[in-house]
Amino acid sequence: MRLRTISLSDAVYRRLRAEKRPGETFSDVVVRLLQLRQRPLTKYAGAWRPISPREVREIKARIDLLRHGTLAR
Repeated sequence: MRLRTISLSDAVYRRLRAEKRPGETFSDVVVRLLQLRQRPLTKYAGAWRPISPREVREIKARIDLLRHGTLAR
């Protein structure tokens, strides 16, 4: 295995160290964090259940209320 030296700001180093689990190397942490970001969207396919037209209207009304402070008519 070839090793490389990289420079990190103190803030980034502290964040990386905070992510480090017992027994992990910093390389292990970086690999784990990068894998978390690369999950394919197909992993979530079918995760939502079908919703009724009534539920869609209720969701839209809540969104409108949050956006404008009023209920859609």
